[in-house]
Amino acid sequence: MNIDTIRQVAFAMPLHNPAYPRPPFRFCKREYLIISYETNMDALRAIVPEPLRPVNALVHYEFIRMPDSSGFGNYTESGQVISVRDMDGRPASYTHSMYLDDEGPIAGGREIWGFPKKLAHPTLGVDGNDTLLGTLDYGTQRVATGTMGYKHQTLDLAAERAKLADRPNYSLKVIPHVDGSARVCELVRFFLRDVTVLGAWSGPAALELHPHALAPVADLPVKRVVGARHVIADLTLDIGEVAFDYLAQNTGHTQHGHTSALHAV
Repeated sequence: MNIDTIRQVAFAMPLHNPAYPRPPFRFCKREYLIISYETNMDALRAIVPEPLRPVNALVHYEFIRMPDSSGFGNYTESGQVISVRDMDGRPASYTHSMYLDDEGPIAGGREIWGFPKKLAHPTLGVDGNDTLLGTLDYGTQRVATGTMGYKHQTLDLAAERAKLADRPNYSLKVIPHVDGSARVCELVRFFLRDVTVLGAWSGPAALELHPHALAPVADLPVKRVVGARHVIADLTLDIGEVAFDYLAQNTGHTQHGHTSALHAV
């Protein structure tokens, strides 16, 4: 294989048979259980990367079923999202942790958007007749259990769509150099596009997190559950853009409101 051919075909690894196709990715009937809870504000300040900043003590713990995902197939995910203000002062979401059971979206999510993905075993389904149940196991150990009364109150679909489609999302992308130092260290901004909310409900909820050395979701402890949502939607996960480059010569805050080229990987 000559040099020009490599340059033309390369976009992901392995070169001859990438673990995932090119984005964007379309998700049909994506199902969320989102339990919002109050945690320790000092713990949030310690993990939210500047120039983002936490705006309150809320964490949104998510269990997500993705039965029909273009390029990725059928899988389940679980993790924590934090409410923040971005460098332009806008309300935004920062993805802090993600655990899932499918190699393709683990590789693609980490390499393209910098999603903090690790291999684990999350589930989401109906337990008995009246309870929506989400669980996360890391190895043989249960690290998260979330429950919600099944479809107790109907939510406004337009309002739920706005929560998914209108606010920017951020992740911290780190890729090492061959010497073990950081080759890429940047804050990535991305949006969900073409969002159609098929249904949305709320109900009473509970969340339990257990300490684990390699799945430390309990490092953001649950003080009080403040609400829960069950949402089913079709949406597209779009490509991202570099919002802040930590390895640039002048990192400062001069990059506010500016982005570099899109990741067209």
